[in-house]
Amino acid sequence: MKLALCTILALGVAGSLPAGDLHGKVACKGVRNNADAVVYLDAIPGKTFPAPAKHAVVDQKNLVFIPHVLPVQVGTTVDFHNDDAVLHNVFSPDTCCSKFNLGTWPQGQSRSYTFKNECQATLLCKVHPEMEGFVVAVPTPYYAVTKADGSYEIKNVPDGQFTVKVWHPKLKAAQKAVKVAGSTQADFEIAR
Repeated sequence: MKLALCTILALGVAGSLPAGDLHGKVACKGVRNNADAVVYLDAIPGKTFPAPAKHAVVDQKNLVFIPHVLPVQVGTTVDFHNDDAVLHNVFSPDTCCSKFNLGTWPQGQSRSYTFKNECQATLLCKVHPEMEGFVVAVPTPYYAVTKADGSYEIKNVPDGQFTVKVWHPKLKAAQKAVKVAGSTQADFEIAR
């Protein structure tokens, strides 16, 4: 009896766990390499995800936003840290993030902003106009950024039919329906 109950409980728990991963390559035509494409699962009907408690971080170092492209789940707070010995400012002209402007602050300090809506926010610095970065707020916790070779992996994806989208700072977005069953491959090609 105890063995049967344990088996039923184990099967119930295993049935509710994520099933596998989504992986593949994104070929980015017309740019120097295949890095910085964000691959993510679009909203899943009937499913909501709580905003993560842990803050994401964008650093400003050597007059560069690091990382250059940061995907986050909608509702995530991002801390913008100044690691340079000069003043920095972070703002975005995009309406999807309410055209925020965090002001200017010195080395060692941070300012924060919460991305409440789906958004591809351009990050700029009024002090250093050559600086540019991106925060991409997506509707699910299933996302990844491509490496220079175009590879990506999204772990712990449940089985099911999903719309998978790709966004890139310089190329046209793409999407397609993907049926995830265990370990699933989905490749994309994007261009200007």
